[in-house]
Amino acid sequence: MKFNVFQENIDENKYYIASYQIKSKTNLKEAAWNLAIGQSVGNPNVRNEWETEELFINHSCIILHEESELEALNEGVVKIAFPVINNDWETDGISHMLCQLMGGHVDIDIVLSCRLFDIKLPKHVEKHFLGPKYGISGFREYTSQYNKPLFGSIVKPKIGITPEVLLEMVKQMVDGGVDFIKEDEIMSNPSIAPLEKRVDIIANYLSKQSRKVVFCHTINCDPHILVDRVKKVYELGGNGVHINVYSGLGSYNSIRKLDLPLFLHFQSSGAKVFTDVNHRFSITWKVICYLATLMGVDTIQTGMIGGYSNDNPQEVMECINTLRNGNTLPALSCGLHAGLIDHITNIVGNDYLANAGGSVHGHPNGTTSGAKAIRQAIDKEYGDEYHIAIKKWGLIS
Repeated sequence: MKFNVFQENIDENKYYIASYQIKSKTNLKEAAWNLAIGQSVGNPNVRNEWETEELFINHSCIILHEESELEALNEGVVKIAFPVINNDWETDGISHMLCQLMGGHVDIDIVLSCRLFDIKLPKHVEKHFLGPKYGISGFREYTSQYNKPLFGSIVKPKIGITPEVLLEMVKQMVDGGVDFIKEDEIMSNPSIAPLEKRVDIIANYLSKQSRKVVFCHTINCDPHILVDRVKKVYELGGNGVHINVYSGLGSYNSIRKLDLPLFLHFQSSGAKVFTDVNHRFSITWKVICYLATLMGVDTIQTGMIGGYSNDNPQEVMECINTLRNGNTLPALSCGLHAGLIDHITNIVGNDYLANAGGSVHGHPNGTTSGAKAIRQAIDKEYGDEYHIAIKKWGLIS
């Protein structure tokens, strides 16, 4: 084979570039070769009569390093260029790209670990993805909330309540001043509270309110049902859907391509199964956030600073910047309370969704007071509800 898989200069319009942190049993040259050939044209180390020079030129991945550079190392950064021509970007979407990026090479024994930490797509490829229908700017316009964090709350208990109880809970959250409400990811279509009944009763109530609130109904399910559920939420007057990562990364792209007037919330609970840095094979959360902006997610559970899920502020900020560049609203939750609002805002700025469940419903004076406490913290107009919340949860400076 005359074709050189190792090239430092390429036409970046013809490739999308992935960056990996790889550890090899032998050396990075062999690991990179196995990835590049195995994730494009064929068996890494067995050639056949069907593999023409033209096929390699058009369809093989490129290793963006000198051979000698990788031959001397068994651990480090490897950049691989994937041919754009190998994808139908309009229909293959995110799902097939991830199959290429994190596929068969993780089964090869010399690849001891492989973490995907960056993707760069050509602009003409990005154009196949719609981006958020609303995002940060749309949330602010819809709710008429500017120059401050947006306020979200979460339905608790997660499951086991009837639509009538849900409605009463929503009324109290709205009275307390929320901008956004989401059902928890544990709820989808339980017999005690079927999705259609929940959407109907909540949409009817919210349509009569003097100010607009986004409500994202959980619709987790398998692909053959998911699109139908999205359409049903729209038909019944709902204005948002909540989908957990386990419904599939490509699901967000599918829903966005319907182009319905619905806010799309990406719930990340469980994502550490494939993003945690301690795993041998993983994808960074920052990469997932970038993909979320492409696919048109309006808001995404991004992480938390100072809560019971206390993430590294620098890593959270990197993800937030990625999301803001794509107009996707970062949501921070998992232990958020009124006493954390200023602390978080001082670190990340105003463009985030302060999302609270336990501290809203667990306020000593109930849900409405719990919502008012956080509303007061955001608006910096402190009342009794705020001070009671601070006494219970503390003030973080």
